[in-house]
Amino acid sequence: MIKINRKMEYALMCLKHMGTKAQDELTTARELCDLYQMPFDTVSKVMQQMNNVGICHSLKGVKGGYALTKPLSEITYMELSEVIEGKSFEMKCETNSGGPCELIKSCNIISPVQKINYHVAGLFKQLTLEELLMKVI
Repeated sequence: MIKINRKMEYALMCLKHMGTKAQDELTTARELCDLYQMPFDTVSKVMQQMNNVGICHSLKGVKGGYALTKPLSEITYMELSEVIEGKSFEMKCETNSGGPCELIKSCNIISPVQKINYHVAGLFKQLTLEELLMKVI
């Protein structure tokens, strides 16, 4: 099972909501928080992160808010994940401190784990947010 962090969940919830609106229709962080009972500070930071990389754009002021800059069909799960989580899905055999794993010389599952990583990363690079959020299975 893939585990996603809370910020990623909030980003997905925001984008799903925004995906139901016209592309130029604005959504405020407060609106999202009120609708889905999410914390305002975290949602604001998530929206700013997405704004900074061009997933959405913001309009400041009393009638301001956020709007998608492109359809969800043009944003992949991998792209969003790398923005929100700040890391790639590349598998690295290293410790939390960044040094090499102490089992690297005797590990017998490097190849299978790399294979899993290859397939999962491939899926996430192809999976659009429209497919994930808007299409019913």
